[in-house]
Amino acid sequence: MTWVFILRLVVAGLLGTVVGIEREWLVKEAGFGTHFLVSLGSALFMLISQWGFEEFLATHDGLRLDPSRVAAQVVSGIGFIGAGAIIFHRQIVRGLTTAASLWAISGVGMATGAGMYGVATAATLLTPVGAVGVTLF
Repeated sequence: MTWVFILRLVVAGLLGTVVGIEREWLVKEAGFGTHFLVSLGSALFMLISQWGFEEFLATHDGLRLDPSRVAAQVVSGIGFIGAGAIIFHRQIVRGLTTAASLWAISGVGMATGAGMYGVATAATLLTPVGAVGVTLF
């Protein structure tokens, strides 16, 4: 199982890097490193949520755990990181799309941590399309 988990972390980091490179190339507020870390961290929290309490549950008969609770907190926590990417200066708002890409890449990391590679890959490819599409229109 450990190697499967490591693979999920590596894939999450790589997928985060794809979006991060696009943001870095466009000289946006959050780039390669931030997207890599958000995706990796989200995958790690998802793995912990799903598998981190197995030993505890095995020793406590009848006790159940809801793995979606940690995932829900990741979604909320990413909002704080995204807020840091948003800059309001002289009636102009910058960084909103970058904040949204961090939120999306967090979902990619969570999906990868859950083993949903196809969904994570599709979302990774769609994120820069949406980000660039927003700036064109």
